Amino acid sequence: MRRIITLFLTILALCMPPVSAYAAEKKPQKTTVNKAKSSKKVTTKKKVVAKKQTKKTTTVAKKNVSSGRIISTIRSNSAVVPANHGVFRDEEGNLQLASSKAMIVNQSSGEVLYAKGTDLTTPIASLTKLMTAMVVLDARLDMDEKLQITRDDIDTLKGTSSRMPIGASLPRAEMLQLALMASENRAASTLGRHYPGGLNAFVAAMNAKALQLGMLHSRFADPTGLNSANVSTAEDLVKMVRAAYQYPEIRHVSTSASYSVPVRGARAAPLHYVNSNVLVRNGDWVIGLSKTGYINEAGRCLVMQAEVAGQPLIIVLLDSFSKNARLGDARRIRKWIESSNSNHHTG
Repeated sequence: MRRIITLFLTILALCMPPVSAYAAEKKPQKTTVNKAKSSKKVTTKKKVVAKKQTKKTTTVAKKNVSSGRIISTIRSNSAVVPANHGVFRDEEGNLQLASSKAMIVNQSSGEVLYAKGTDLTTPIASLTKLMTAMVVLDARLDMDEKLQITRDDIDTLKGTSSRMPIGASLPRAEMLQLALMASENRAASTLGRHYPGGLNAFVAAMNAKALQLGMLHSRFADPTGLNSANVSTAEDLVKMVRAAYQYPEIRHVSTSASYSVPVRGARAAPLHYVNSNVLVRNGDWVIGLSKTGYINEAGRCLVMQAEVAGQPLIIVLLDSFSKNARLGDARRIRKWIESSNSNHHTG
């Protein structure tokens, strides 16, 4: 009987799988399940992190775009990058002009909003006529006195032409009008010749006036500006424009869009002159004073007193390479001031 029981137990033991082998088989299965769970958790975690990072990036991007619209001062600096910068601004929001020398000043506060080559002496062409006008008006001469154009008023220096014929006679006030509004050189010349003491005395008075205004880097040689020895700086011209603006006559005639004068007799049709500044003629600017200028040595020049975005500005643009570039600079300035002012208030 014992043998039979022993044999039965032996057979039973051989038929059952070893416990260690069973454990070995189950352990890897558990590990595989854990790895799957772990992998799932890691994937989920990565998605969450990625989502948070995307949200964070979007938030930062929105913040950058928003901050880019804020220009804290009229002279924006590299700390602020505009979201949409146009052709008139670089990547840092700074104004870009074609004129090689330029200056923009708030007329009321004296704050310099823009400066470029402001201390460089340069020929100023017909901007000279603003000084001519001030000297004429300071002398308190009879503005109704008729002045005659003679051969002495012909431009022998540059050889420029004129619509004003030799022998034409106009009141001093109208000569002043044509000299400032249309930059008529013969009109400016006759104003200087008919000054007490003659042309030399007139030029001396121009230079004395410049010193009086603190224009220490300026020199005047004739009343027309055709002589390249008429020189100044952007800084000095701001002073000249500020002073000229105090004369109501200069403000009025320099901003007239057009003017007609009878210079060939009562029966002949009057000569029609237009303002040399197209911005005045277009009428979409608020301009209180204007003067253009050009000779080869000076390039295209423009000075204005204008109101932009509620600010009274003195604008000086010197040595631009073309009429369109000069006008383009003026328009870029207006857009820059307007956009800066708008961003300042919305920010």
